Amino acid sequence: MGQYQRLLLIADRTLHQSPALLRAVALAKVCGAVLHVCAFVEPVPIVHLWEEKVDEAAFQRYLRRYRRWMSEEIQRLSGEGLKVSVEVVFTTHPLLDILKHVEEFKPDLLIKDATLEPVLKRVFITPLDCHLLRECPVPVHLVNQARYGLPHRIVAAVDPFDPQPQISGLNDVIIQTANALALQCDAPLHLLYAYDLSPAFNGDVALVSGGWGLDYMEELRESLHLAFVTLADRYGVPPERRHFVMGQPVRALSEFVEEYFADVVVMGTVHRVGLDRLIGSTTERALYSVPGSILAVRSPGLAVREARPGDSRRPVA
Repeated sequence: MGQYQRLLLIADRTLHQSPALLRAVALAKVCGAVLHVCAFVEPVPIVHLWEEKVDEAAFQRYLRRYRRWMSEEIQRLSGEGLKVSVEVVFTTHPLLDILKHVEEFKPDLLIKDATLEPVLKRVFITPLDCHLLRECPVPVHLVNQARYGLPHRIVAAVDPFDPQPQISGLNDVIIQTANALALQCDAPLHLLYAYDLSPAFNGDVALVSGGWGLDYMEELRESLHLAFVTLADRYGVPPERRHFVMGQPVRALSEFVEEYFADVVVMGTVHRVGLDRLIGSTTERALYSVPGSILAVRSPGLAVREARPGDSRRPVA
């Protein structure tokens, strides 16, 4: 996985400077990549005055705001030496139009500010960020915060012992993606495996408290550690950057990010159905719990939904 050549930034809807913009500009500069900035916003509001007449002045003010933003952004970013294009799309279906832009532009990376939706709202409505994690065919970088333009410490979060056949190939994609980012940013790459033994016992306290249970736990732990070491050896990760920690994955990951001041955690997404899809993947839960930023990659060969034909999209002229 080589240097980024094409970056797609989903601009903040307020059109203000944001952590994702800072990260996208820094990556574009260091990689010499083409940067396409696109804002997906609500369609122009139609205000009726009387007798079916439209407030044309308000309509034009709305358009002028976005045209002015486009002009200013092109001028500002071009002035920083970037190869950049800027676009505004009026849409009522941002997910479908984002996926269509990905299909057309074929970026190496999609960058967007993470939108931290309230818990109650997430119960009833799947946030746009979660849809992108599940359906975007290219790596998705959701930026919570950006202490630096270029990340200073990158973590690849893997699970070399997961029985799902998708996971083995996904671990490779996670490490390769994290290593490519680390090389481009001249940042150290850390490898993390947060393992949780509790599911192996299905809550059987008597089994865990017995001597046989303790022996079994130690054997299981050694097997997990061996799988982790084998994976780390394969990619030449030095021992001081290997982190084998016990605990619930999201909580352990959050604690690790805080302790090591990690800027980006590279994680994987896999196809889930039924209850697992309703609960959300570890990556989706980490998005709302981990203080750093997430870079999510897909399981190899995972199919994605295509945008429906006829979906309306109106770019700013």
